[in-house]
Amino acid sequence: MQSQGLQLLDYLVFLFYFIVVSGYGYWIYKQRQSKISNSNDFFLAEGSLTWWAIGASLIASNISAEQFIGTSGDGFRLGLAIATYEWMAAATLLIVAIFFMPIYLKNKIFTMPQFLTQRYSPTVSLIMAVFWLMLYITVNLTSILYLGALAVTTISGVDFTVCMIGMSVFAIFITLGGMKVIGYTDVIQVVFLVLGGLATSYLALNMVTDRFGGSGVVDGVNHLLTKAPEHFHMILQKGNPNYPSLPGLAVLIGGMWIINLNYWGCNQYITQRALGADLKTARNGILFAAFLKLMMPIIVVLPGIAAYLLYKDGMFQTEMLKDGVLNKDNAYPVLLNLLPTGLKGLSFAALTAAVVASMAGKANSISTIFTLDIYKKYINPNASEKKLVNVGRFAVVGAMVTSVIVAPMMGIDKKGGFEFIQEYTGYVSPGIFALFTLGFFWKRATSKAALVALLGGVTFSILTKYIPSWTGVTECMFYSSFPDETGRMMIPFMDRMAWVFIFCVTCMVIISLADPESKNNPKGLEIDASMFKLSPTFIVGSVVICTILTFLYTYFW
Repeated sequence: MQSQGLQLLDYLVFLFYFIVVSGYGYWIYKQRQSKISNSNDFFLAEGSLTWWAIGASLIASNISAEQFIGTSGDGFRLGLAIATYEWMAAATLLIVAIFFMPIYLKNKIFTMPQFLTQRYSPTVSLIMAVFWLMLYITVNLTSILYLGALAVTTISGVDFTVCMIGMSVFAIFITLGGMKVIGYTDVIQVVFLVLGGLATSYLALNMVTDRFGGSGVVDGVNHLLTKAPEHFHMILQKGNPNYPSLPGLAVLIGGMWIINLNYWGCNQYITQRALGADLKTARNGILFAAFLKLMMPIIVVLPGIAAYLLYKDGMFQTEMLKDGVLNKDNAYPVLLNLLPTGLKGLSFAALTAAVVASMAGKANSISTIFTLDIYKKYINPNASEKKLVNVGRFAVVGAMVTSVIVAPMMGIDKKGGFEFIQEYTGYVSPGIFALFTLGFFWKRATSKAALVALLGGVTFSILTKYIPSWTGVTECMFYSSFPDETGRMMIPFMDRMAWVFIFCVTCMVIISLADPESKNNPKGLEIDASMFKLSPTFIVGSVVICTILTFLYTYFW
């Protein structure tokens, strides 16, 4: 089967998507234009997002190029095991809804640096704000843009730089309308995302049956299970060549929890969707997002496994290469190129929706942190609401322009997009999660301790990466090491994150206990049991999600 490129019907489907999203976003913007001069409304859509809009926006912001391209690429290489990022996220979202959201909302937290100011000190908040801005722009936003442009270029043949600029302009158009526009256009984005993703998976499985016999998706799944059984283990054993990426039980009891809890619970980009709602609405929205996460592997992992089986059988051997080397991140774009006319346009729209929605959400969070936590505090404390909104818009444009310039220089394709994001975010995640967790639930945690965890966590993450190479101890009771792409022995980043987190928590406890003022810390949060009371609907939904997860991990262990 040969690719025919995008046909007229594909462009018409994509144009329909563009008009619907843009038109609806403009209508929402005009409806709220009288209130858009208020910074809380612009950055948070305070009190105006429904539970289904919050849940859809969470998924639209989360599922982007790194999932469609990066996770499918890891499905090609690792198999179903990479789905642990999606399924463990469902469990993580429940924890965030139960324990984190009540604390944020009771304390009227609108940004993560704001929480750090209230709980610790302005110094901790400023350092963290700078860290987040650097991370969001140079890792997250750039990788989303790079991978999205790579896919669009592969499918359409349009120049890579033109694709980056085009998607950036589209994302800016949505973002400038504020959080309300982002939240409700994300509902449409998710519809296209899910429909297009399911179409790609459906056609990929049918391609498998066409290649190996039978008909329909059931036979396609059976072929995957029987002809690529090594791609259907959730827990990788130490002898598996992919073990360093997903080191065994660490995905259940180790670093995976730090990755997910930090991402979903301590991340401006994500929690911003729920911070403007009441607790019941926020929790129901997060519960809805958790259910959507359960189905994501069907959309973002199965196509990669199908591409692996087809590649192994001799299909698109040339298309999977980049500069003569197998590039797993080509798996999803190659599959899209083989879809029938019309469905290719739908899948193309889904991919674009994922990229644009995620970029818009990320840009809005960058704008929020810069405007409220840096500009308003340190540059112009007396700025009017209208001025803050305008500064926020300029920050959006600045972040997008920077990402367009920086993205081609990042070398994202060397590791694969998804793993690139996880590893580089992992340098700061343990320290951030440590100071948030102790800040929530331990009154004695001090600002000095938080500062040590923040700076020490990043330093310790960097120093411990190559401890096996530096010391010559490649195996001991505390770690196992594996060669990286240069041959140097290193600790898998997920294991490293767990040890760094323990280090940060230990440092915070020792430093706080040694400080006499910590006994009556005025910045300790007041917490009572009533904050964590759950509705019957949320309890039932949580039980259903946990039951499904137990079955999935048991069946695919």
